[in-house]
Amino acid sequence: MLRYFGGKTDWLANGLPGEGKLAREPRVGDLVHRDTATCRIGDRIRDVDPRDDLCVVVNESRIVMGDLRGKALNADPDTPVQQVMNLAPSTYRPNVSVKEMAHHLLDAGAHRVLVADNDGRLIGWISRDDVICTLDAQPKRT
Repeated sequence: MLRYFGGKTDWLANGLPGEGKLAREPRVGDLVHRDTATCRIGDRIRDVDPRDDLCVVVNESRIVMGDLRGKALNADPDTPVQQVMNLAPSTYRPNVSVKEMAHHLLDAGAHRVLVADNDGRLIGWISRDDVICTLDAQPKRT
């Protein structure tokens, strides 16, 4: 019988606590909005109840399949979710540093990203504003 025992990276990527010098550095998982609206393939736009102009399409295990934002949320109410969803959006692990995420958000011009565990299960989302506010609040090192 084979068993997989994940290492430190797997532990941290699932949002579990770390220790050591870098444990105090803010991580994406510290900022995540967990009250994310979700829907399923087969739902119609009229069944979607978005929060913050976002609804994440998940399967029965909460694995991210896609998302609905902007125009997709304003589609004809009878439209099936799968016809207008953004397929396989990028997701980030909760152990990504806030500083690293700031670079990504600024480089990509993104306003918000999804956070999922190593298996792709939705944890929530974070915004560029969340990241910038957190970085602004950090003590400056000299």
